Amino acid sequence: MQYALVTGGSRGIGRAVCLKLAEMGYTVLINYNTNTAAAEQTKSLIEAAGGKAELMAFDVADGEAADSVLTAWQENHPDDYIGVLVNNAGIRRDNTLVFMQNEEWHSVMDTTMNGFFYITRRVIKDMLIKRWGRVINIASLSGIKGMAGQTNYSAAKAALIGASKALALEAAPRKVTVNVVAPGFIDSDMTKDLPKDELKKLVPMGRFGSADEVADLVAFLASDKAAYITGEVISINGGIYT
Repeated sequence: MQYALVTGGSRGIGRAVCLKLAEMGYTVLINYNTNTAAAEQTKSLIEAAGGKAELMAFDVADGEAADSVLTAWQENHPDDYIGVLVNNAGIRRDNTLVFMQNEEWHSVMDTTMNGFFYITRRVIKDMLIKRWGRVINIASLSGIKGMAGQTNYSAAKAALIGASKALALEAAPRKVTVNVVAPGFIDSDMTKDLPKDELKKLVPMGRFGSADEVADLVAFLASDKAAYITGEVISINGGIYT
């Protein structure tokens, strides 16, 4: 069976990506941390459409938990491997730097960067052995241009971009691609507290993007059609920053 793991897969962009990968024929491993109800709803939506999914609960920022769950999964699936990994899990703790608390800095950095490290290090091993794999990391416009009030989030997403470019060079000889999708303003749970009407004025297309539009881009990068694309950062932001 073909398996895809999506971190932070219970809601928003993560949910849309899970649904799209299931549509492509993958059995989707839906990672989530605490919102069991949302994760179960995503699983139900996949199954209602004829797809297959499994829930995989752990905090991506907890290395021991990630190792334990992934090791158990691999032991229970000795003939299978995760061929597509979408590192989507991320959190915002916005504040200006002068007022930013230690927890606001570390929680954002830990979720994005430690999560990427703990999970990708383990999952990519089988991709390299099998000589096929896709690692797709969800960054942000904030990690490319910087956003006031988001020094933690901008730093985490910029670091993710740098790590992705380095890993792409390491993995390319084994036909494993590593790419970054950098969304701008997307309608999702993460942006529901933003002043949408004001921010739309900054976007040349005059609207927020949809999670489905991001998922379509991820699906392309996960496909065989994208086999010669690696180490790239692809923005999807309605022209706000190019």
